[in-house]
Order: sequence, then C-alpha cells, then structure tokens
Amino acid sequence: MSTEAAQAQTGSKYDRLIAAARAMPPTPTVVVHPCDETSLRGAVDSAGAGIIRPILVGPERKIRDTAAKFDLDVSGFEIVDAAHSDDAAAKGVELIHAARGELLMKGSLHTDELMRAVTAKAGGLRTNRRISHVFVMDVPAYAETIFVTDAAINIFPDLDAKRDIIQNAIDLYNQAGFGTKPRVAILSAVETVTSKIPSTIEAAALCKMADRGQITGGVLDGPLAFDNAIDPEAARIKGITSEVAGRAQILVVPDLEAGNMLAKNLAYFAKADGAGIVLGARVPVVLTSRADSPRARMASCAVAALYARARRQKAPTVAA
Repeated sequence: MSTEAAQAQTGSKYDRLIAAARAMPPTPTVVVHPCDETSLRGAVDSAGAGIIRPILVGPERKIRDTAAKFDLDVSGFEIVDAAHSDDAAAKGVELIHAARGELLMKGSLHTDELMRAVTAKAGGLRTNRRISHVFVMDVPAYAETIFVTDAAINIFPDLDAKRDIIQNAIDLYNQAGFGTKPRVAILSAVETVTSKIPSTIEAAALCKMADRGQITGGVLDGPLAFDNAIDPEAARIKGITSEVAGRAQILVVPDLEAGNMLAKNLAYFAKADGAGIVLGARVPVVLTSRADSPRARMASCAVAALYARARRQKAPTVAA
C-alpha cells in the first residue's frame, strides 16, 4: 500500500478496535490510583464509550476532588478507598484475585509501583509465562498496525525471556482481532548473523525455535534491521526474500533501551499513537502514559478488553 493510501486510513486502525470493544458488554476493570485528570479521564471516557466498567481504587477523597475539579462524573463508579499508591496497587491486585475485575488499569502512580504488586511472588498475578509489554502503534505512514515489544518491562531479556515476549505478542495479535499468523521481525542493527552482535545470534536462535514449535502462531524472521523489516524496497535492495521482510507486523527489539527509543521515535517523529498493554499476568494490564492521547488511552482499554474476552472464551469450563 502506498504512503498516501496508508495515510488515508489513519483513523481506521484504532477506530476498528474501539468499535469491536464497544460491541460487547463492558469489561470489569480495576483502575489503580486514578488521582490526576489524565488517568481519571481515561477511565471515565472508556466507561462512557461502553468499553470498561471501572472500579476505582485509591484515596477516595482525592479521586472525588479530582473528578469535581475537572468536571468528571464518577457517581456511577464503585470506589475502593486506599491510603496511598502502594496500598492502591496491593488492593487492586486483591480485587483481581477476588474475581472482581478482568483487567487492571494503571492510574497516576508510577509503573514500577503497580508492577511490583503484579509481579510479587506472594499474592501477585504471575503465571508460568514471562510478563512483557507491547506497544500497539498506529503509525500514519504505515499500512499495518505495528506492535513494538518489549519497550517497558524487560530491560535485558535473555533468550528464554525473548521467547515469551514473542509468544505474548503473537497471542495478543491472534486473539484480539488483529488477524492471524502475524509477521514477526526480530530486530538488530544488521540483517546478517555475526558473533560481534549477540542480538543477531539470538534472533537466529529464536527463528529456529519457531521452526521446532517452541514459538507458535506467527511467522518469524531475523535478524532484520529496522529498514528492511518495514520497507519492501529496503528488503529488495538487500536481497532479503521472506514473508516478513518489508511487511512486519510485530517488531521485537533487542532490549528495553532500543524499544523505548523506537516507540518514542515513532510517537514524536512519525506522529504515531501508542496503546500500551502488559501481557503474561493473570489478567491484561492497561499501561498508559501521561503523554498518551485520549484516543490512545481508549485504544489501550479496547485492546485489553478484546484480549480478555478471547481468553475468557478459551478458558476451559468446569463441569458441575
């Protein structure tokens, strides 16, 4: 698709996801410490769109004062009082264990405060899968919705962690309505395997793991440099022929630093919106930033809600 055609579709990528989420019942969502305008408005707007049914967890007086100050109606929401942000994170996780919510949503607390409660060995929301983060990015100049992973949780993931990071992203793509068998590019600085750049060796190993069924549901290629992962002409010039090269839908970065810089470059230079979701825990975690647009916040809730529904439908039923 040409750049012009892609730009003509700019509004359609997130809008389709939001519409799909609005077509199903609102997803019960535990919102942790929504004590500033942006986080509280994100919950209120997503509830107003019919995407989530929020339970607000945090200092009740502060939440109500914020709502009054910015003319946000929280009268129909349950509020669970908590003394401070750490207490709100702990109580939010407890509500998930009590089956009160199918999503966890970050408010105005720091990411590490929320994730400490999520990843706690005792009482947390760990599973046997590594927890990882995916940016679901709407890049105006690119025809595809693009995933970037992991740019927020795992700092220097090893090979086993990268296997889970990739599988988490593939599962999200396949189950949240993006399509099937996504094209996964494992990024490095070059597209050839060299001992001088360890990420190229890991990329090759991950592709072989996919060949042997250790990663399923997607089509992998790597190492690929960023240009020949997303631009068909760059891939052609380099003589790279694969299903993924030039047409990637999931970009797997070598480490958090590379991923964070890539996602922010797309956001600020390419004017991309980035919805954020954490995977691998007992429930999806909506991880938003203060800099997110209202549409990106709603898209984060929509993606998480669609994924939660798919997981619920796949869960085995227990006979009475």
